[in-house]
Amino acid sequence: MSLVVVGSVAFDGIETPFGKVDKIIGGSGTYISYCASYFTKNVKLVSVVGEDFPQETIQHLNKKGVSTEGLQIKKGEKSFFWQGKYHLDLNSRDTLVTELNVLADFDPVIPESYQDCEYLILGNLTPQVQKTVIDRLKKRPKLIVMDTMNFWMQIALDDLKVVLKMVDVLSINDEEARLLSGEHSLVKAAKKIQEMGPKYLIIKKGEHGALLFHKDELFYAPALPLADVFDPTGAGDTFAGGFIGHLAKTGDISFENMKAALIHGSAMASFCVGKFGPEALYELSDEDVQNRLQEFVDLVQFEINL
Repeated sequence: MSLVVVGSVAFDGIETPFGKVDKIIGGSGTYISYCASYFTKNVKLVSVVGEDFPQETIQHLNKKGVSTEGLQIKKGEKSFFWQGKYHLDLNSRDTLVTELNVLADFDPVIPESYQDCEYLILGNLTPQVQKTVIDRLKKRPKLIVMDTMNFWMQIALDDLKVVLKMVDVLSINDEEARLLSGEHSLVKAAKKIQEMGPKYLIIKKGEHGALLFHKDELFYAPALPLADVFDPTGAGDTFAGGFIGHLAKTGDISFENMKAALIHGSAMASFCVGKFGPEALYELSDEDVQNRLQEFVDLVQFEINL
């Protein structure tokens, strides 16, 4: 099942209470692609980088089964760079530097070899870029998953609402759900957002797990309590990669299977936060993934007499 990933491939500078890195590989497209590669070897990346981006990282993505034919490399230009500092709770952060560089005028190219796309995931980019990708696919994918953020809700709401009508699944955090809907209750927020277009809504709650909404159905996936959390930067994108990767692997987009996909996403995100950047996703074994999934099963499984 062909999976097309659209997102940034970039550099991050990260400071948390537990350490600091000045420049490390990052970007939503990077995290999603690495994570999804553990479930399907037909991952196809659409993004843009500058000439400064290391070839060895691109080669490593290829080694993991990720096609980079849709990754533009702009000669003489620099890759996107973001720098931030996390507060002690790791749920809030301050953005210190944002250098758009090649992302400022990103015009996504969809190679012919990507036109068999059955699953499309749109990482956090401008709504206009997300719409352009959908428009440039000759055939509508079986499932379109989209991420966005409060920034686009504040400066490009009209464009965002257009894209929302074109997608099947929206993945946002609880703060963004409240901002987009104008509702404090997440149940009421979910109902309003589904009326905007997405049939399914994922609301991420960080260390408190994630909620999946579809019509009047609701499912909750916990986050695994961890002794060591170093960097939450790519956790949401890794979660999305596990979610769409499981769906692409199974070919089943029922609500029941989306519940399982949510657990897969949570499991992969729990690996990601253990190291800075996507490093924890580089060389996991199938056994590592299966053992982590079992931890989630054990976490929520119980017997009760009714």
